[in-house]
Amino acid sequence: MNTILDQLVDFAGLMKNNVPVTLMLLALFWGVFFISFLTGYRLNILGIYPRRFWGLPGIICSPFLHGDFNHLFFNSIPLFVLINFILIEGLTRLIDISLTIIILSGCAVWLLGRRAIHIGASGLIMGYFSYLLVNAYQHPSISSVILAVVCLYYFGGFLLDLFPREERVSWEGHLFGFLAGLAAVFIWSPHG
Repeated sequence: MNTILDQLVDFAGLMKNNVPVTLMLLALFWGVFFISFLTGYRLNILGIYPRRFWGLPGIICSPFLHGDFNHLFFNSIPLFVLINFILIEGLTRLIDISLTIIILSGCAVWLLGRRAIHIGASGLIMGYFSYLLVNAYQHPSISSVILAVVCLYYFGGFLLDLFPREERVSWEGHLFGFLAGLAAVFIWSPHG
């Protein structure tokens, strides 16, 4: 039986091994951003525009689109941390969780969001955040509890983003991303 110290050493090793994959995924976000920047942000038309047929591609595309450098920069920090945390469960699990959050939150924004083009990875970030918190509760282990505590300590302020504050911020994307992360825990639970 592993001791707590052995588990912590394994956990640290996994985190270190996950960094290259996390950086490759972030490179995808930045690559899309630079293409969008070079085209005068014309790619942002591929965001979610609620209840319009031409807004449907945004369900998949919107997390990769950002309004400006600052928008993506400030999403990159939590993306780096949270992707790395979820990668502890493996790349397949990260893909499953990411697609679940993107599709569920995107569909909800398309159905219920206010009329505006909704773009950005914030919904995905909120989904990762809620997934990690609820997963620690549903399936407690040393690593899941450490991850949840770190998430709450550093990203607890995200909970304020679930409510409308600024007109140009898609609080709907935040809220539905958060709810999609909760759903992902139950959809991908190893216990059914």
